[in-house]
Amino acid sequence: MNSAPTHPGLTAPRGASGRGGSARVLRATGPVLLVVAALVAAVWALAYGGGAVPLQLGDPGPAVRWGLPLVTMVVNLSAAGICGTLVTALFALRVGEKPFEIAMNTASVSAAVFTIASALTGFLTFVLTFNATVGLDNTFGSQFGSWLTQTEAGRTWLITTLAGAVLTLLTFAVRGWTLTLGTAGFALLTLVPMGTQGHSGDLSSHEIAVAAMIMHMVGAAVWLGGLVLMVLIRPALSRERMADVLARYSSIALVAFIVVGISGIARAAIGIGSIAGLNSGYGMIVLVKAAALVALGMFGAVYRTRLIARLRQDVASRRFWGFVTLELAIMGIASGAAVALARTPPPAGTEPPLSQTPAQILTGSSLPPELTVGRWFTEWNFDMAWLVICGFAVFFYLAAVHRMHQRGDSWPIYRTAFWLLGILTLFWVTCGPINAYQEYLFSVHMVGHMLLTMAIPVLLVPGAPVTLALRTIRKRHDGTRGAREWIMWAVHSPYARVVTNPVVAAAIFAVSLWVFYFTDLFRWAMYDHLGHELMIVHFLISGYLFVQSLVGIDPVPQRLPHSLRLVLLILVMATHAFFGVTIMMQSGLMVAEWFGSMGRTWGATPMMDQYIGGGAAWSIGEIPTLILAVVVGIQWSRSDAKLEKRRDREADRTGDAELVAYNERLAAMAARDDRAEQHEVRIGG
Repeated sequence: MNSAPTHPGLTAPRGASGRGGSARVLRATGPVLLVVAALVAAVWALAYGGGAVPLQLGDPGPAVRWGLPLVTMVVNLSAAGICGTLVTALFALRVGEKPFEIAMNTASVSAAVFTIASALTGFLTFVLTFNATVGLDNTFGSQFGSWLTQTEAGRTWLITTLAGAVLTLLTFAVRGWTLTLGTAGFALLTLVPMGTQGHSGDLSSHEIAVAAMIMHMVGAAVWLGGLVLMVLIRPALSRERMADVLARYSSIALVAFIVVGISGIARAAIGIGSIAGLNSGYGMIVLVKAAALVALGMFGAVYRTRLIARLRQDVASRRFWGFVTLELAIMGIASGAAVALARTPPPAGTEPPLSQTPAQILTGSSLPPELTVGRWFTEWNFDMAWLVICGFAVFFYLAAVHRMHQRGDSWPIYRTAFWLLGILTLFWVTCGPINAYQEYLFSVHMVGHMLLTMAIPVLLVPGAPVTLALRTIRKRHDGTRGAREWIMWAVHSPYARVVTNPVVAAAIFAVSLWVFYFTDLFRWAMYDHLGHELMIVHFLISGYLFVQSLVGIDPVPQRLPHSLRLVLLILVMATHAFFGVTIMMQSGLMVAEWFGSMGRTWGATPMMDQYIGGGAAWSIGEIPTLILAVVVGIQWSRSDAKLEKRRDREADRTGDAELVAYNERLAAMAARDDRAEQHEVRIGG
């Protein structure tokens, strides 16, 4: 890999730190301050909330009761050291320069600590759960091995530890853009299994709790790790470059703050249950953490509106780094409180009821009321991840349109309308009645699937989000990659050239439908919330790529002629129809132990409901396909009209030279034929 040329502003000139002594001191003491604040907050919260009190039965001792949450805190902080540094480096730094190397080295050390702490956390969790006597005999080893491979908690920490080991190797060896991006994505995915631990999986509304916990961990890790990186790279950057990097990090921190805030409110509301729950130890720790979050938000507002701009003139250097010191301490307090909350019993309770209905056993929630016409508009079951995604999709799109209007450019109103309607439909599917009933009724599940894979992409593609982003996001000229550069990379990557190929996109779109429903992937999506989320992502993206290859406005590497697009569309339409008919003709239930065991006393029977679902796949899937066919036909007609107009303009510019030349060729051919005929007559005469 060739290193990027050194930027002229890389090395801080003498006095650029000015008061660089304070920055260097902060670099040495900042991470220590963070850990100490987290440790003090965790010890206080565990003592106050009762998270480390002796167990009534099988107490493993204070070393395990106190050691487990404190080691978990190390896991969380080291995870921030991996995720935050990698994400910030990809968005704010340049490959080949010293700050980027510092970021990768920080991530590598953090990954090693993360691996060791995860292994120790798994070990202490096993000892706490079974009050096992630690020893070197075969009995303890056999029990521990069985726990690691046969229980959900054991597998979680085994996977997390192995993932940490892989991350340690990757962060040590990788330095290029693409591989670092893949490493960052893998690091963020490593946090997902951890989000299912604690009380999240036991609470009522457990799916919301788990999603909120995962989002909270990811947002906090990116936010905290990025701030630590700002401290570590300060001596390696000039004042101007540091101000640029801080401005870019503040954008990441703002998004992370919103994610952490929304997910934290949702998670706390589920755990507290009611206002009265704030009087408990759990509620008091929540209030402390909320106060820390509000303070951090205020710091972020001061950074963005005042201090970063003044830092360029070195008029607020001491004040700025003083704020950073205080922010690290407050982040440590929030991190310690978060660890204690995972061990503190919430007032809402985590124990399932003694008597559970079949629906509660299968889904963790009570059977909803009968699905009536009115409940298609009033029933809600919010998915935290898609709530945030839809909110960001609306905000960033409207912000981009506003930026275009501010500079005097126009953006077609119909594109904005299509995008907003598509996002609202996505929100309705993922957070409304479809999400509320899709676990209990196959027909509702299939309606949601068809909307995700066909109807919503038909609305989103005309919004041309990539074109809007490329026209509004500012281009960088310092060798770093911002949102615009990463979008350009994604559009022109080899992977994009493959998946946006119309034939490949159509194949993925059609084949994945059969693969998903006629393999155990469908069962996995029912039993595991993560499988359900991945199902939504896959079918939404596959549908978007297929529609984009047919009628999209955004740039793609290649498109088929309009005639072949119609042929491809007809083939896909036939595949959809055949799939729907196949579902309707099934003689047995799909995932029978799920849909046939809900204990519903209302609605159609499971077999009739499945028949209705097949009909929905047939009918709902064909309507957007017909719309696409009409749009392709209109585009074909307009393309021919544009071609004709170009020819007319060319004729006007050249005086119809092409037609004159054609007529002259015909006249010459006629004259030649006349001469040949006269010659033959003379010879015959």
